[in-house]
Amino acid sequence: MDTATRPGLRALKKQRTRDALLRAALELFTTRGYEQTTVDDIADAVEVSQRTFFRYFANKEEAALALQEIAETRFIEALRTRPAHEAPLEALRQAVLEGWDTITEAIESIVPVEVYLRMYRVVESTPVLLAAHLWRSAKSEERVARLLAEREGLDMDADPRPRLMVAVFGGVIRVTERQWSTGDDFSLESIRELTASHLELVGPALAGNWRTA
Repeated sequence: MDTATRPGLRALKKQRTRDALLRAALELFTTRGYEQTTVDDIADAVEVSQRTFFRYFANKEEAALALQEIAETRFIEALRTRPAHEAPLEALRQAVLEGWDTITEAIESIVPVEVYLRMYRVVESTPVLLAAHLWRSAKSEERVARLLAEREGLDMDADPRPRLMVAVFGGVIRVTERQWSTGDDFSLESIRELTASHLELVGPALAGNWRTA
């Protein structure tokens, strides 16, 4: 039994160490500032070595954007399970709005959702993080475009609509994040409502069903 359970226990210990490092990093980034926080600060907060930190994260940037990566992964999973009859924009809209629940659950297993929300402001106000966030978002958008093309039975290299749709959708999300992160109401419900209202402004040409066009 010991031999059978040991791998599972090792994996659990590694996950706990990673979560502890991530939690410490985000709390320091949101209270002290990204540039003012060192890898040694993060490692010291968890009482591990710098070498241990680098076993789990390539650098501070990767730790700072880890929750955004979780959120993007959950969004793509939600989009993949949307009903096939939904028009592309509706599938994207429902995936992001309904996906907030599973995203929040995943995040709260690591840090309070308030810490995740405060990281938005850290990213927006830190040029190196904002540049990295936009680069990662561009890679994620390509994955989403390919998923839309698969849903609609389209050749993405011949039909520009999947990439155009995702570019518009990504632009709406960026505008929403920026407006929300600089506003007075810094709640989860606020960003959810702002996202919904902005998506409703997208024109009917993109909102329609492509299969009947």
